[in-house]
Amino acid sequence: MEFYPDIERSDLQDIKKFQEQKLQELLVYLEKNSPFYQKLFQENGISISDIQTLEDLRKIPTTTKDDLQQHNHDFFCISPDKIVDYSTTSGTLGDPVTFGLSDSDLERLAYNEAISFACAGIQKGDVVQMITTIDKRFMAGLAYFLGLRKMGASVVRMGPGIPELQWDSIFRYKPKYLITVPSFLLKMIDYAEKHGVDYKNSSVYGAICIGESIKNQDFTDNILSQKIKEKWNIKLFSTYASTEMSTAFTECEFQTGGHQHPELIITEILDDNENPVAEGENGELTITTLGVEAIPLLRFKTGDVVKAHYEPCRCGRNTMRLGPVVGRKQQMIKYKGTTLYPPAMTDILNDFNTILCYQIVIQSNEIGLDEIIIKLSTDQDQETFVNEVRDHFRAKLRVSPKIEIIDFDILSKTVFNPNSRKPITFIDLR
Repeated sequence: MEFYPDIERSDLQDIKKFQEQKLQELLVYLEKNSPFYQKLFQENGISISDIQTLEDLRKIPTTTKDDLQQHNHDFFCISPDKIVDYSTTSGTLGDPVTFGLSDSDLERLAYNEAISFACAGIQKGDVVQMITTIDKRFMAGLAYFLGLRKMGASVVRMGPGIPELQWDSIFRYKPKYLITVPSFLLKMIDYAEKHGVDYKNSSVYGAICIGESIKNQDFTDNILSQKIKEKWNIKLFSTYASTEMSTAFTECEFQTGGHQHPELIITEILDDNENPVAEGENGELTITTLGVEAIPLLRFKTGDVVKAHYEPCRCGRNTMRLGPVVGRKQQMIKYKGTTLYPPAMTDILNDFNTILCYQIVIQSNEIGLDEIIIKLSTDQDQETFVNEVRDHFRAKLRVSPKIEIIDFDILSKTVFNPNSRKPITFIDLR
C-alpha cells in the first residue's frame, strides 16, 4: 500500500538501523547548514562522527522552546528565497515561533498527513470535511489539506465554528470523515437536537480529533469522548502533532495510541535529568525531525509529558505508539501537596452537562504557592452548583479549588477569542 510504509511493519532492529542511518545524514546536514547547531556542536566539543547510534544522541544537549524563541533565525538552514510558506507555533508554551517551509518540506508534510490519515482508515475517494482553519499561519490546517489531496480524498474546507453551516455542508457533500476539535462535536450535536437535524442518519462515519484528548491513559474513552458517543455513534480517532515536529502521531483502527512514523521522526522519552525513562513510565517527549529542510530540530524537548507503548500493534505496525498527553511540563501544578495537570481538571469539568463554558486559571498567591481558580458559566442555581463541582474535585483529585461563576456573555468572549486557534480553557499567570 502506497500510504502504509514497509518500515512501519519491519522488526524493531531494522527500524533502529534505519533511523540511525537517517540520523547520521541529519547530523551532516546540520553541521553544514544550521548556525544554531554549528555553535552547539562547537561549544560542547561534539564530533558528529561520534554519534553513530540512537543511544549516542545523549551526548548532544537538548534543544528547548526558549532556544527557538531566542535564536529563531539561527535555526534556518536555507535562504529566505527558498521558503514557500511561513507558519508559527500556537504559542502554547510562550511567544509564537516562526517556522519556514521549503517546497520539499511541504511535500514531506503532505506525505506525513497522508500516511497518518491512512492509518485512521481514510482512503482515496473519501470525502473529508475540515472543521479547522487553514489560514492565520496555522500549519496543521495546511497539512491536512495537502495530505488529503496527496492521498486522493475530496476536501470540504469549511473552517471552524457555525454548526448550522457545518450541517448544511454535511448533508450537501456527504463527508465520511470530519477533522475537528472534539468538543465542537458537542456544539454540533446540541444545535442538531435543538433544530431537528437528523444527525444520526448523516453520512459521517468518523472524526479525526485534534487539539484535545479523547482517551484515558489506558485508551478507554475519556469523559469528552463518552459524551460525544452517547449522542452520536461515530468513530473518534486521536491525533498528536505540533508545528515543531511537522509530524503527526495518529491512531489506527485498534485505537491504542498514535503511531510513530520512523522515517520522519526519532523519539525519546526523558526524565527530569534528561535520562530515558523506564518502559511504561511517563516522561517528556523529545524529538529529532528527519527529512526537514528549512528548520530541522535535534533533541527538541516538546514540553509534553507522555507514555510510550512499544508492543506490536494488531494493525501490523511495529512502531512505537504514544499514549494521551498526561500534561505539559511547564503547566504542572503543585497544589496542597498534590501534583496536577490541566487535563485532569478538564475531565472533571466535562462531567457537568450544565457548564456552558469554563476557564482554569493558575496563579501564585502571596506566599508563592500555586492557586487554582475555576471560572465557569452555568444556568443552574449557583450556590448548589458550586458545591457540586467542588465536591467532585475533592472526590476525583483530592483538591478543592476556588470556583467563580461568571456570566456566559463575559466568559465566552475570553474563552472563544477570535484571535485564538483553540478555545482558551487554561491560563497560567505564574
